[in-house]
Amino acid sequence: MAKKYSLGIDYGTLSGRAVLIDLSNGEEVADHVTDYRHGVIDEVLPESGVKLEHEWALQHPQDYMEVLTVSVPAVMKEAGIDPEDVIGVGIDFTACTMLPVDKQGEPLCFQPELKARPHSWVKLWKHHAAQDEANLLNKIAEHRGEAFLPRYGGKISSEWMIAKIWQILNEDSEIYELTDQFLEATDWVISKMTGKIMKNSCTAGYKAIWHKQDGYPSQAFFKALHPKLENLTETKLRGDIYSLGTKAGELTEEMARAMGLKPGTAVAVGNVDAHAAVPAVGVVTPGKLVMAMGTSICHMLLGTKEKQVEGMCGVVEDGIIPGFLGYEAGQSAVGDIFAWYVDHAVPAYVKEEAESKGMNVHALLEQKASAYKPGETGLLALDWWNGNRSVLVDTELSGLLIGCTLLTKPEEIYRALLEATAFGTRKIVDAFHENGVSVDELYACGGLPQKNRLLMQIYADVTNRVIKVAASKQTPALGAAMFGAVAAGKENGGYDDITEAARQMGRVKDETFQPIPENVAVYEKLYQEYSRLHDYFGRGENDVMKRLKALKQTADM
Repeated sequence: MAKKYSLGIDYGTLSGRAVLIDLSNGEEVADHVTDYRHGVIDEVLPESGVKLEHEWALQHPQDYMEVLTVSVPAVMKEAGIDPEDVIGVGIDFTACTMLPVDKQGEPLCFQPELKARPHSWVKLWKHHAAQDEANLLNKIAEHRGEAFLPRYGGKISSEWMIAKIWQILNEDSEIYELTDQFLEATDWVISKMTGKIMKNSCTAGYKAIWHKQDGYPSQAFFKALHPKLENLTETKLRGDIYSLGTKAGELTEEMARAMGLKPGTAVAVGNVDAHAAVPAVGVVTPGKLVMAMGTSICHMLLGTKEKQVEGMCGVVEDGIIPGFLGYEAGQSAVGDIFAWYVDHAVPAYVKEEAESKGMNVHALLEQKASAYKPGETGLLALDWWNGNRSVLVDTELSGLLIGCTLLTKPEEIYRALLEATAFGTRKIVDAFHENGVSVDELYACGGLPQKNRLLMQIYADVTNRVIKVAASKQTPALGAAMFGAVAAGKENGGYDDITEAARQMGRVKDETFQPIPENVAVYEKLYQEYSRLHDYFGRGENDVMKRLKALKQTADM
């Protein structure tokens, strides 16, 4: 009997990747990356040149389609397998990445008369310009005693669906009126593949305040936000919500031809990139915190009871693995901070040294930073270069570096930034653990664990927990492919449920990162100092970061 395969398509912030997976063992047969032609649109709109305001982050939906029509055929060509043997397709996406569509399900920004209107475009997950709406939403929800608020750590983020929709209504009511539905990009891409809109429980639960038992918040709540939002969930957010692994439909003839696959191939409902990674490392039981580590970090954890945890991004029934409550928390910048430092703050002599040694600048800084013991740099940083997602849920906070002298070296600052992100993860681990959601060990996946051993050792030492690392470099895509195999079903060569798929296909490396006791002791002291700074600048005692941001915005006008 011929081997069977599934395709996982991972949509990131700057590119999309198609990975072909062998369903018998989870091994990657071929992969291909398509960089988004328009990248992140955060300064001016394409073609029209309309200037965007601060904190905007948009994308071009056509870039997502090119991943399907470029990367999928490339993977099939490289693998040289019969399309008949690809039984399922699954995708994952950054979230909340949302867009307004018309009655035909087409993005409003595709209409020539609307493409110069910023609100007609895709709002990327890191679009933070709806902060005013998020602040007011949280205030109203708290005043009304809304039951949903504690499920999201006490705050709904400006990155999420409702705040972004409200911003559109406030700033361009015509675009709001012209919108037939607001969709997560993951659901939109699935609709293009299958010809029908099928919304997934993961994005609905974590990003749009939907609850499996209670549904969306009440009409009265939405009316309290704005009279025109009263019927939002029955109109522009309408439609049933389907659990992960559900078959959304089958590839249409047109899309199958464009992708080089067979018409009728099973397509799973969409998923979130980080969440798809959980079964890909074999995690289908509680107590194991999965960190999807890249430009940012998403922290995922399974539980059996619904608990309230400060700053969590949500607790959703069936949100990660059907049958469990899925908890999510996160840090809104990690790899992005290291990249900022290398791109904008590292002196030329470091870059020249890296070039002369044939090394990547990050690799050189990691090598040099490894020579220091914990505490030896005399530096400490707060990891808020892109605000704070968990536990403070405040995009208006900014980064801090303390302890510099005239002798401070670039690699010392680099190490302090690595440590800061580890302290941020420790805050999240502690918040879960102290609220009755146990965290016994950590699993790491994504780009960073594959590239930076020092970083992983620091995380083990700071959290005082063993860290296991994904065997796959493409964990979200592997997880997406698993759900594609579940959508296809066992009778077609796939799997009946994600637990079975994870047992067969989920993999971690043999090597683990173990906490080093003497490092743990020093990092405990540094973490206490981090916590003091965290609370001083993050809990309102000194709002200097926000005052500086306000002054900057005033000066820019």
